[in-house]
Amino acid sequence: MRNNPLDTGSNKIIYQKDVLEFTQVAVQFCATLEQCEGVEKKELIDKLLKLIPLLYLKAQLLPAVESDGTFLPDDQVTESDYEFIRCSVASLLGNDDEYLDVAYDEFMQTDDTRWKRVSENLADVYQPVRNFLATYQGGLEDCMLDALWSLTDSFEMYWGEALVDALARLHRVKYAFKENSDEDIEE
Repeated sequence: MRNNPLDTGSNKIIYQKDVLEFTQVAVQFCATLEQCEGVEKKELIDKLLKLIPLLYLKAQLLPAVESDGTFLPDDQVTESDYEFIRCSVASLLGNDDEYLDVAYDEFMQTDDTRWKRVSENLADVYQPVRNFLATYQGGLEDCMLDALWSLTDSFEMYWGEALVDALARLHRVKYAFKENSDEDIEE
């Protein structure tokens, strides 16, 4: 008798509906960034404004897994891959890439102001998501489970916030651009 791939055993978690749905959205997200050269700025922003909330939602629905990282494979995304994504997005966004971020530091009880870039936020998300996909494509269940653990852990630690930051900035860029376009039309 064949095992049910949706079995709740530790390795079968990787075939659950929420993991498969995350994987589908992650493939679209990574492909969008990998193929953004030559795309119009407005088109990229529109696509990302749809994919980013979906990716965040699907990441929230991923099952919690335990691992000691024994079967975690090496990262597949190289520094040059990261830079390609960052530079491609930065080139398309131009002056809209960089923005001032103000965050409250609870420990120091002060506001911390720093410059950020949408391109870096997206490259910071691309890296763990693409690493997960590369491992998932390999089909080795123990590695897939560890990759899922690493993905959810890094989502909680940093790339979830980077994704939200990119979404907020892209939202402002799209609707500020729309207002400016409307003003140009009215003049």
